[in-house]
Order: sequence, then structure tokens, then C-alpha cells
Amino acid sequence: MPTYTVTVANLPLSQTQKSEIAEAITTAHHAQTGAPRFFAQVLFSSTNEGEHFVGGKVNTAPQVYVHGLVRQGRATEVKQALMSQMLEEIVRIAGVTAEDVWIYLQDIPATQMIEFGRFLPAPGDEAEWEREMTPEKRARLPKG
Repeated sequence: MPTYTVTVANLPLSQTQKSEIAEAITTAHHAQTGAPRFFAQVLFSSTNEGEHFVGGKVNTAPQVYVHGLVRQGRATEVKQALMSQMLEEIVRIAGVTAEDVWIYLQDIPATQMIEFGRFLPAPGDEAEWEREMTPEKRARLPKG
């Protein structure tokens, strides 16, 4: 499951903006990788005034930082398309410039990730892996 942590500095996001950004990241991940939408989770945090530094100095400009942990095994072009789609949407939703958004993706081998009590499948093997979930767990997953 890709986990995206969105940290903002000097930028209060409304609950609506957070929901829209989470949806945009989920949509981008699904569209670019083909992974099921329910795989994506998005966590938000914000720094307090004076807690974000750039070049050793307190940053006072708005900043959105996205750190994504994703399964290894996708082409560079796929990951760059994913990041570009996220960037475009975050800029639109948060009302910042592209220069105010930093996005990092970090690959992790599926063999080093456990979710839903099992090691993750290789990219492309999600359907079989999902079928092995209990019916109760599958029923609780978000649809769409």
C-alpha cells in the first residue's frame, strides 16, 4: 500500500482541501500504477510556526512536502507521471506555486512490507492477493 505523508508549513489547509488532496493523490496513484484505489493511504501533518527550516533559516513561505513510500518495481516514467499528476493537483487545490511543492517517492521491495496481515504482492499481482482477504475485510474496503 502506498503511504503518502503530506506535511505543510506556513499553509493552513481546510478539511475540504485535505480531502481533495487525498483524493487527488489516490486518483493519481491508481491512474498511473493501476494499483487498487484502496491501497493508497494519505496522512497529513503540519509544522508549527518556526519549525520549518530551509538552508538553516526559518522558512516563512508556504510549503507542501509529500513523501511517498511505494512498492518497488515500477518504471521511472510511471513514477514521474505519478509525481507530475500529484504536483498539478496539489498546486491547484492548495493555491500554491509548483515551486512550493516538493515530492519524494521512495521505493520499498514488496517483500519488506506487510499490510492486511500479509506480505504485499509484486506490482500487477494485486487482484489475486485481494481475493485471499477475508470477505469481512474486503467488505470494509473503500469502493471505487
